Amino acid sequence: MASKGLSQKQLINELVLQEHLYRSLVEASPEAIIVSDMKWTIMMVNKQAMQLHGAKSSDEMVGKNVFEFVVAEDRARAKKNAERVLKQGKILNQRYKLLKKNAEAFPAEVSASLIVDAKGKPTSFIIIVHDITEREKAENALKESERKYRTLLKNIPQKIFYKSMNSTYIICNESYANDLNIKPEQIKGKTDYDFHPKKLADKYRKDDKRILRSGKGEEIEEGYVKNGREETVRTYKAPVRDERGRIIGIFGIFWDVTHLKKIEKNLELSNINLSKMNKRLREVALKDVQTGLYNHHYLAEIIEAHFARAKKYGTFLSLIMLDIDYFKSINDVYGHRFGDLVLKQFALYLKKVAPKYDTVVRFGGEEFIILSFGRDSAETLFLAHKILDDVNIKYFGNGTHSVKLKLSIGVSSYPQEGIINGTDLIDIADKIISKAKENGGNKVYASEDMKAATRADGEKNVANDRDFKMLSKRLEKLTKKSHESLVEAIFAFAKTIELKDHYTGEHVDKTVSTATDIAKALSLPKENIEHIRQAATLHDLGKIGISEKILLKKAKLTKKEFEIIKKHPQIAVDILRPIQVLHDIIPLIFYHHERWDGKGYPSGLKAGNIPIGARIIALADVYQALISDRPYRKAYPKRKVLQIIKDGRGSQFDPKIVDVFLKIIAARNSNG
Repeated sequence: MASKGLSQKQLINELVLQEHLYRSLVEASPEAIIVSDMKWTIMMVNKQAMQLHGAKSSDEMVGKNVFEFVVAEDRARAKKNAERVLKQGKILNQRYKLLKKNAEAFPAEVSASLIVDAKGKPTSFIIIVHDITEREKAENALKESERKYRTLLKNIPQKIFYKSMNSTYIICNESYANDLNIKPEQIKGKTDYDFHPKKLADKYRKDDKRILRSGKGEEIEEGYVKNGREETVRTYKAPVRDERGRIIGIFGIFWDVTHLKKIEKNLELSNINLSKMNKRLREVALKDVQTGLYNHHYLAEIIEAHFARAKKYGTFLSLIMLDIDYFKSINDVYGHRFGDLVLKQFALYLKKVAPKYDTVVRFGGEEFIILSFGRDSAETLFLAHKILDDVNIKYFGNGTHSVKLKLSIGVSSYPQEGIINGTDLIDIADKIISKAKENGGNKVYASEDMKAATRADGEKNVANDRDFKMLSKRLEKLTKKSHESLVEAIFAFAKTIELKDHYTGEHVDKTVSTATDIAKALSLPKENIEHIRQAATLHDLGKIGISEKILLKKAKLTKKEFEIIKKHPQIAVDILRPIQVLHDIIPLIFYHHERWDGKGYPSGLKAGNIPIGARIIALADVYQALISDRPYRKAYPKRKVLQIIKDGRGSQFDPKIVDVFLKIIAARNSNG
């Protein structure tokens, strides 16, 4: 204000000067500024305010009430805040939706201050408006990203945690918190000593320190206490770095492999037994000569066995197919000898990187497959990405030449994929790889990655599927031919069991005859009758794995010996499972000791859940056993045998099959 003693003219001049300066400052401000009187009627706006509103001149805004520029739903709150300005002198950074000239709403941050004269009397308000449209978009994007992150963190089945540099928990997901019987937010500030025995917590702390010291991630298989029980988990821990690359904590993800370890152990024992039995049946070349890996013939046999086990145990079966991109160019530039060397080195790398019980196969040319029993799609994708990352920085070759490889990788998994047999995993992975190559190669793709592209390329994919089906049919024919001699050998081998157990040899022929007659009387399709004939022929094949001391024992079997005898259906199935052309008769052999009332073995199936072929063979098998001499008893009279079977109608045997069987026996007796 002007100093005391100035003339009136000087005072007026000074006021004019201050007004001019005030207006200049308002106009020069980069922010949108509005000045209103004490009734919130606009007195002045700067260019930025006009631009924000979309006005061509200040006349479009001056004289209007400021609340006219606030959307209806925010107006009451804006008026309430206006009252606060009178009491407090100012209010900062209030968010409202404001209206432009064309009635379009936009988000803004508004601050308002009270202007007073020299005597402290309020004269007007100054309002600063900041358009936060872009900031709000960024905030919304951040919120959406955080929502997705929290959703993923909450729903992912693996256990996830993040610790500080001193191994204090900062955050974990719900799956991990459930194991510890706490809520996720309760993990903060805790350590492993709060949840685990000291010995186990000491190990976790030691692992953390080693990883933080080395700066490298590690995959560790270790013990874990879950709800008071000791489990086995597979953990991946890695250091967390800030934007400058400094280590600021440790991240971990782990999953329970206790059940998998049990399955792996059983699988290992099963594989030992299978290898012993199969060695007696056949000697087939199952290795690729060039790389030493298993070949596609071996894959065609074991993938169905693995698929059957995966269904039986309710676990996973996953497949990684790897195709070396542009491999022809390596042969063209450096020669086939160098290309062969690269393939051998790549095969050796796959054998080293693949987990212990996975099967590594050279599928053909520059195509390879890793078959994983018990590993889900998430773990398999993790392994596929690891392989791609490793190979992209690794050199292959010799002292003269070296090359880096690019890979197209397809991942398919059961039960995520809707498949009905093991070879479908190969078909799906092959289609996925084709899509990866179409999109430039050097990628890891799963089914989800190719859905959008597949929809866009619908017509093209139809043609590709047609070509692929033609190729599959040709491969099926070749596989069928290769199995024919093997099947003949197995049926011949079944006959040799008679040398081991004379009863079994005679019993099988008669069981086949009775079972076939029942199947025909039931008017079953010819294909089903043939399957029943084959299954009846091989139903005692598993006795090859039973000791002769038990088979020929004259006294009654002990409980332990009978448990051994009960294993013969499983032994037979294990022998036959790798042979695709005998796949249909496996259930008939496996379940031929089940009972109609569910009290049989090995699975306790009941009534119609037992395959009809197995029900037929069960009755034919018992009938022939009862009318035959055994090492421990003489044959029963046929009249008594028929009464035993009648008594078992509806309990041991299918009532309908018993009725048909009795008619067949009656017809045989009447014909002499």
